[in-house]
Amino acid sequence: MALSFHAITFAPVSIKTKPLFSDGSSLLPKPFLDWFQAKGWAPRAHQLELLEEAQQGHSALLIAPTGAGKTLAGFLPALVDLATRGKSNNASRGVHTLYISPLKALTVDIERNLARPIEEIGLDITIETRTGDTPAYKRQRQKLVPPDILLTTPEQLALLIANKDAGRFFSDLRYVIFDELHSLVTSKRGHLLSLGLARLRILQPGLQTIGLSATVADPDALRRWLLPQLEGGLMASLVKVEGGAKPHITILETSDRIPWAGHSAVYALPGIYEAIKRHQTTLIFVNTRSQAERLFHDLWMANDDNLPIALHHGSLDVSKRRKVEEAMASNALRAVVATSTLDLGIDWGDVDLVIHVGAPKGASRLAQRIGRSNHRMDEPSRAILVPANRFEVMECQAALDANYLGAQDTPPLGDGSLDVLAQHVLGMACAEPFHEDALFEEITTALPYAGLPRETFHRIIDFVATGGYALKSYERFAKIRQTADGTWRVTHPRVAQQYRLNIGTIIEAPSLNVRLTRQRGKGGNARGGPVLGKVEESFLEALSPGDTFFFSGRVLRFEGIRENECLVSNAEGFDAKIPAYAGGKFPLSTYLADQVRSMLADPDRWGALPDQVSDWLRIQAEKSVLPDPGSLLVETFPRGERYYMVIYPFEGRLAHQTLGMLLTRRLERAKARPLGFVATDYALSIWGLRDMGRMSRKGELPLSEFFDEDMLGDDLEAWLSESWMLKRTFRNCALISGLVEKRHPGQEKTGRQVTVSTDLIYDVLRTHEPDHILIQATRADAATGLLDIRRLADMLARIKGHIIHKELDRISPLAVPVMMEIGKERVPGEAHETLLEEIADELTREMMERK
Repeated sequence: MALSFHAITFAPVSIKTKPLFSDGSSLLPKPFLDWFQAKGWAPRAHQLELLEEAQQGHSALLIAPTGAGKTLAGFLPALVDLATRGKSNNASRGVHTLYISPLKALTVDIERNLARPIEEIGLDITIETRTGDTPAYKRQRQKLVPPDILLTTPEQLALLIANKDAGRFFSDLRYVIFDELHSLVTSKRGHLLSLGLARLRILQPGLQTIGLSATVADPDALRRWLLPQLEGGLMASLVKVEGGAKPHITILETSDRIPWAGHSAVYALPGIYEAIKRHQTTLIFVNTRSQAERLFHDLWMANDDNLPIALHHGSLDVSKRRKVEEAMASNALRAVVATSTLDLGIDWGDVDLVIHVGAPKGASRLAQRIGRSNHRMDEPSRAILVPANRFEVMECQAALDANYLGAQDTPPLGDGSLDVLAQHVLGMACAEPFHEDALFEEITTALPYAGLPRETFHRIIDFVATGGYALKSYERFAKIRQTADGTWRVTHPRVAQQYRLNIGTIIEAPSLNVRLTRQRGKGGNARGGPVLGKVEESFLEALSPGDTFFFSGRVLRFEGIRENECLVSNAEGFDAKIPAYAGGKFPLSTYLADQVRSMLADPDRWGALPDQVSDWLRIQAEKSVLPDPGSLLVETFPRGERYYMVIYPFEGRLAHQTLGMLLTRRLERAKARPLGFVATDYALSIWGLRDMGRMSRKGELPLSEFFDEDMLGDDLEAWLSESWMLKRTFRNCALISGLVEKRHPGQEKTGRQVTVSTDLIYDVLRTHEPDHILIQATRADAATGLLDIRRLADMLARIKGHIIHKELDRISPLAVPVMMEIGKERVPGEAHETLLEEIADELTREMMERK
């Protein structure tokens, strides 16, 4: 079936939402009714219900399963209003509807799919996209002659409201539609977007908001987010669609040995390729860009049938991503290997299978991704989960069970970030002078900032105006000043220029453009070849000329770095490296962690697992013990000349890394002579020179005190004061807040230059103003992001009095995966996989030995 917006949106389906109208005749204008009739369709009940809510002046949240027609439901109020309003000859008329999505690809897809029903109904409506990829000339034209419907992103909204002409541009704004709202609101992008929405309400008090989402754990929080938070905690109306076909999800069956550890899932490659051949179009999701590059290369090498297979991730050049999206839309591809760049909303009806390689890390994330298959409410999405290791088998089974139960684990909404607030304050000064009290009242209508203390806001104003007490003598930190009439305005026009160049909250690791050149022998390389995308500086700095690596689906030879570009040429070979990307791994959700703990403790649930995994758990029960959900298992054993302590919290890598850092400090004080630790999503292993099991048995290392909650007090503070981690977090906060700027007219600082600047400022503030507002923001970020303090605190409270210590004479079956992570080189390849197998065999032999 050829791709069409209406074909995947309006197919009749039985739903449980109360039907208000049989045919929509009392709500829809005649051209819409004629169009439906000509197609032999009828609008769905929830589409009419949302339209009625909008026509009554209400904002609303629509929660509906994949393929239920959420997108058209969201646009229908705007289309009907525009059709009723008619076209105006008034050249100064502003934008009527703003559509905001989390992904550039989604705005392009919506524009393509919305154009056809607009044309077929005969509506005189203009629709355009505006993202970071939109050419400057087009963005400037849009300011002068706005389209009726503008499809954009949070960053572009921030730019638009920071313009002095924002009042004219939004003078006719009626609707703001937020697609995939759940994914927009939980991050700093969501905080910036909430502040932008608060400003839109000032510019156009009568605007209405429409939120669209398929996966929501807390609908009431999203309903509050959509409305100004005044007295009484207002909530938008809720339209919820029940029903829809249940997904058909399986875990890949294989006779090959499932690896103990690792993330590449190379063992499953033949099964993945066979699944691709059996289906029309397959979307293959992985969790990181490096995994995408590796899997795409392996599939291409196995592609004896010459199937058209493509690659899509955020580091590829935009032109290459658009070509892949167009090829998918025209059904020209059999498979696409993708990361989260294609997670959301893309209406590709002919995708009939989703393969998820690696554990999904969240039940809601899995539901979102598998919904890309058979994007129709009345047809089941089909998905195959491919765990990369044995623990991931259990995580995949838990996620599969959660989807059949309809369980959701989208992250909760948090308090608004202070660095984002500083950026917004400067943006509002770029738009026009403001009064501090009025801006405070405006900002606190945004849900993330509803509880912001007035004194904290004043400190933010002072920070934007001076940089803070320790920096106020430096003129370059003075961005705004207060004038005689009491308003705040920018100190110089170049401040506004710098703001527009550096806007946004997405801070990527320092990276360089990868430019493909032709080899010229001894004379170097020709210039002017195509840009393939970006690779992080830290990876490139470890390469020498002549080294090869995989990128953009090909093997490239590293020729060198010139100016701010990495020059490469085409190469051949099978031992190329894979670029590493920071921040690519998702945290294991609390819900799935709970489910894995429950599965471990319940042998009745092992029947759903492959024999080799259930046998592994049975041997663990024989050799050691399996923890119950409310306890913490701690195993100690010797190996070689070292002694090991393996802990099984199942709280995710971030919480385990923090726990490892704190425990090693305590072990040092206890004279256990720790040497190091390694953390995975499931377990933590610490090794040292003294027998920690014997020390515990003799009372030198009482585990009840060792895991006491007080480690999050002085121990945490002492470690943070010495750690580089706060500096790394401060760097991001400094960039977002505008304290340090990466981009300047005609030039851009390197990642190293930015880091040097932020490290110097951090040292100054820590010494002379430790309570600086940006230090406060940094510590808040570290607690929720890099350290996962709240989750660790919950775990320590849960296991208090429930610690099980098992002193063993050799490694246990459950410890094998985390032990394999010790000293592991992160360079995938055939030799690496062979080495892993040899290590696994050695550990397994040790595990099975009997005295």
